[in-house]
Amino acid sequence: MKLKTITIAGGSGFLGQVLENYFSKKGYTIFTLTRHPKRSNEIFWNAKDFDKWTNILEQTDVLINLTGKSVDCRYNEHNKKLIYNSRIDATHILGLAINQCNRPPKTWINSSTATIYKHSMNKEMSEENGDIGADFSMNIAKSWENTFYDINNTKTRKIAIRTSIVMGKDGGATEPLKNLVRFGLGGKQASGHQKVSWIHELDFARAVEFLIENQNLDGNFNLAVPKPTDNKTLMKSLRKVMKVPFGISHPEWLIKLGAKLIGTESELVLKSRNVVPKRLLDNGFSFHFTEIQEALRNLLRT
Repeated sequence: MKLKTITIAGGSGFLGQVLENYFSKKGYTIFTLTRHPKRSNEIFWNAKDFDKWTNILEQTDVLINLTGKSVDCRYNEHNKKLIYNSRIDATHILGLAINQCNRPPKTWINSSTATIYKHSMNKEMSEENGDIGADFSMNIAKSWENTFYDINNTKTRKIAIRTSIVMGKDGGATEPLKNLVRFGLGGKQASGHQKVSWIHELDFARAVEFLIENQNLDGNFNLAVPKPTDNKTLMKSLRKVMKVPFGISHPEWLIKLGAKLIGTESELVLKSRNVVPKRLLDNGFSFHFTEIQEALRNLLRT
């Protein structure tokens, strides 16, 4: 297969670096659109206005947009506006820029989130049958996807990736959880029964590659392991891998108080994300890591 040129908008963060490392090792040419370019393959963009960055799209086969302010913050009005605008503005300007290209990217993969689905302890949320609700986080996800699909890019295949919690070696959800365990605070959070949909960073990159290569695929895809774990099992697995014999558990009231103190939202821990990758599985994708303890052992080994 002919090697491709991939441009990653918002590619300087954790997930962007996971993709750049994965695809560059396979010989792909990678460009990154970022507010703070430092390397030769990084190009300035402010994620809302046309500029010289649009030129790079002419030589781009695959555009991947990961741009968006982190949701790891308090949902006050200021942060809500930043979260919303960062996603909508970037997606909108990329869609307009594609339509100005003489040679537009053949594929555009845009971030979304598995948080688009409702809290669920029992029902598994697939792309076809998942329940989508209407709180702040879910409305952001819906607006993000609507902006993506509302722009008519006739020569570009479009895929929205509803990504679950990504477990990484040098970032993602693993770091704060490791710190809790290290300081003896790695017990279950609230009931511990809330589902945790997750994906290993390698399978995240492999799933993106799978979507690029299978050119008949488009639309929404859940990026998550086939069987979610739960919070209690996740924390127990972390303690076992890190060889920490105990961990203090956190009742719900303490999680809500702690979230306020450190400037984040308790939803990130308390919401039960029961999301499954039906479309990936139906189209033949196979995961390297499906069990949380196995994944953590791979990521945390020295």
